[in-house]
Amino acid sequence: MRKLLLHPLAKPLVFTLCLLPLAWLVYAAVSNQLGANPAEALIRSTGDWTLRALCLVLAVTPLRVLTSTPQMARFRRMLGLFVFFYALLHLLCYSWFDMGFEVSDIAVDIAKRPFILVGFAAFVLLVLMAATSFNRAIRALGAKRWQALHRTVYAVAGLAVLHFFWMRAGKNDFGEVAVYAAILAMLLGWRVWQAARRRSVKAGTAAAASR
Repeated sequence: MRKLLLHPLAKPLVFTLCLLPLAWLVYAAVSNQLGANPAEALIRSTGDWTLRALCLVLAVTPLRVLTSTPQMARFRRMLGLFVFFYALLHLLCYSWFDMGFEVSDIAVDIAKRPFILVGFAAFVLLVLMAATSFNRAIRALGAKRWQALHRTVYAVAGLAVLHFFWMRAGKNDFGEVAVYAAILAMLLGWRVWQAARRRSVKAGTAAAASR
């Protein structure tokens, strides 16, 4: 597995796999397979794939640790950028099909509807992370500030689930919301457990050193 993850074709393969949802949506749109309301289908589908990509990028670290394959970390930046990519497509589909790219109407809609507001807030955080995902930005910000900024991915996860919840509240359909919420809660809970474990080890080490 480690050799496969380090293979020169591994990154191009992951990149291609991440583009498959977009390829399917384009094909479905061209071949009229998006149902009675293609615009809504595109908005919903791009939102769904944003959530799925977010779950995937948050799963990289737990999988890397649990399977002892540090090579997985080399895909995290790419996957994070695909979260932003699908979120951008989601926003563009909403701005185009629902609002006709009318900036004033979009601004009013963001202020008026809470689920649009939290979705837009999550997108702003994703923009900041995408813009600082490169080595030059890491050097400019410094490691600590860069890490603090990119920990806002946890806030993005919470806002994304809240956005999805409020969007489905009108139809009283929370099945998918519960699935994504459970997955993200487990992934974030693992991080909390790991952080508590590290603090406990440090405290034990400090106590032993003071004896």
